[in-house]
This record gives sequence, C-alpha cells and structure tokens, in this order.
Amino acid sequence: MKLALGTAQFGLNYGISNSSGKISKENAVDLLSYARCNGVETLDTAIAYGDSEQALGNIGVAGWQVITKLPALPEGEGDIESWVERQLQGSLSRLGVSNVYGLLLHRPQQLLERSGPALIHALERLKQQGLVEKIGASIYQPEELDSLVDIMGLDLIQAPLNVFDRRLIDSGWLARLKDQGAEVHVRSVFMQGLLLMPATVRPEKFMRWQKLWAEWDSWLALSKVDPVTACLGFVLSEPCVDKVIVGVESAMQLETIIKASAVMSPKVPASISSLDIDLLNPARW
Repeated sequence: MKLALGTAQFGLNYGISNSSGKISKENAVDLLSYARCNGVETLDTAIAYGDSEQALGNIGVAGWQVITKLPALPEGEGDIESWVERQLQGSLSRLGVSNVYGLLLHRPQQLLERSGPALIHALERLKQQGLVEKIGASIYQPEELDSLVDIMGLDLIQAPLNVFDRRLIDSGWLARLKDQGAEVHVRSVFMQGLLLMPATVRPEKFMRWQKLWAEWDSWLALSKVDPVTACLGFVLSEPCVDKVIVGVESAMQLETIIKASAVMSPKVPASISSLDIDLLNPARW
C-alpha cells in the first residue's frame, strides 16, 4: 500500500479546506482502525503538529511505521547532540513506542550552518542505537537537495508533489533520490484540498491563477474524472514514489481516497502545472 496517513489534523486545525477543525479522539480511533484494516501501515507526524504525537500515543500506535520530525534547532543551543536526543525521547514518550521508523529534519537548511556536523552526528548516533530506522529531511523545494545530499546520507526524503507542482520530477531529483537508495514520500497531493474544490468555493486569493484553474477544471470535465482520482493517479503512477501522504478528517474521507487510488486515471497534461512559489508553497498562503 503506497498510501500513508498524515496526522497534522490530529493535533492542529490544519488545511485550507478543513471545515471541521482538529479531529476528535473518537474520529481518530475510527480513522486509525479503518486505515490499519485497509493496508495503510505508515503514519506521518511531527513535534510541531500541536498535540498530534500525544493523540496518537493515547490511541496506541505499536506496530505502525511512525515518522516524526524535529523542529528547528533553537538559536544558541550549546549541546546539540543532547538536544536532538531529548527531542526524540520526548516523541517516543508521547507516542508510547520504543523507536520510530523515520526521523526527519523540519528545517534541513540548518545542516548547512555551523551546527550542521553536530546535527548529522546526533541523527546518525540515534540510528546506530536502533531508536530510529531511517533519517532524512522534509523539504519544500528540490533545490534544497543540491547541497544536502553532499553532506549527509539521506535515507528518507519527504517533498511536495502534485499535478500543479511537478518540480520533484522535472528537476530530475525524484529519479536521482531513488538511484541513491533513498525512500521518497510525497505530500501535498491535493494541495490541502485546494485541487479538489469546485470553482464556486475556491478562495478568492487564488483567483490570480485563474487561467491555470480554468484549464484544470476544464480537463476534469472533459476527461470525466473526479479530482481525487486524478490527483492520486498522477502521484501513484510514479514508480520512484514510495509513499503518498494523505491527510483526512474522517474514515469516510479515507475510504474515498483508498477507492480512488485503485482507479486508473488518464494522464494529466504537462501544461497543467506551475512554477509559481506563491501558489505551490502553502506557507505563502
């Protein structure tokens, strides 16, 4: 199963299309149970996702492949190795597990700063101790990899990829990462639900890209394909993608995604894409 469950919604009111806020414990229990029964085995979380780790630990995530992320290293931190270890131990405690599948840097640019060598050493030490199986980074744009791969062995990379944002493929980095033996997890497949919205409810601030939206809406109508199927088909057809992280608010939404992932979708034209960082990076919304 290529689908992995993103859990930001377990700890935050996350996502531009999220109308129901943070997931209740009852919904979270149902969601994890449904995911497990349908072959999903990977959970993606982060220390920065509010109380997501605690919420997962309260439900119980033994037997899951859990990936979490370190926050930015505080400025002036004297003992970097001790800080990294404390962060991971805190995550393990909240999650109620003795180790995690992956530990990623949320701010990998810090590897290029003076603290970089100590950060790398700390991560590699945790891996040697068996507390973490894979270490790596969560990136926002492929160019970040140009300098990162030269200074650290990356076992796992998480990056955005969707019909509008094809930079990971077009830059050649998706294929290069696989050649280097890295595991690749992609996120933002629905652009936080933006790609699934009908034109009538799309937020006004996105209208500056009206030509692109019109092309997307028109292609969906002509192809007689729903946007969930089209978005999933695009990323799942890439053989170098190991996991596709999806964030949902309910088991019903996950059911829709799992069903759509099994449907063959026509190829989305290359013209339906953008390089505009203001559209592609949710931090700029």
